[in-house]
Amino acid sequence: MPQIPEKIHELTVGQLSARSGAAVSALHFYESKGLISSRRTAGNQRRYHRDALRRVAFVRAAQRVGIPLATIRDALAELPEERTPTREDWARLSEAWRSELDERIKQLGRLRDHLTDCIGCGCLSLENCVLSNPDDVFGERQSGSRLMVERGGQRVRRPVEREPEERPEPGSCR
Repeated sequence: MPQIPEKIHELTVGQLSARSGAAVSALHFYESKGLISSRRTAGNQRRYHRDALRRVAFVRAAQRVGIPLATIRDALAELPEERTPTREDWARLSEAWRSELDERIKQLGRLRDHLTDCIGCGCLSLENCVLSNPDDVFGERQSGSRLMVERGGQRVRRPVEREPEERPEPGSCR
C-alpha cells in the first residue's frame, strides 16, 4: 500500500483508490451521491482532501452492514462543517442504525424460513406463497397466478383467468 507523505494534503483519485481499497469508479460514484467531495485543478483533475480516506472507510463500513447510501449521506451531512467522522460519530450513528438492522435481520430470518416452501414450486405461483403472495391476499379474490401489466404507465396486478377446478394443489408447480 503506497504511503502518502504527511506534507501532502490532497490525494489524486488513484491515490485515494489505492489507500482506501475502493475502485476509482466507486469513488466517482460516492462523489456523485454527495458522500465525498473533491476540488478540480486547473487541468480539471480531481483532488481529494486527506480526510476523504476516513469518509470512504466510514461509507464502506456502513455499506457492509446494509445501510443504504441515502441514509449514509444523511448521516454525513449532519456532521458539522462536513468534518471527518470520528469514532464517537460512528458509535452514535451505529446505535441509531441498530434497530433498523435488527428489524431487517428478523425479516430475512422469516424469508429464509419460508424459502423452503417455495423450492418445490419454483415459479412462486403457489396460491399461498409467502414470498410472492403474503397472507394469500390474491387467493381471496381468485385462483391462479397474477401477472403485472402496464395500464397508463402504472403497473397493475391482473389475475390470469382460470377455471375454478384448475386451482393448483399447494406445492405443485403452475
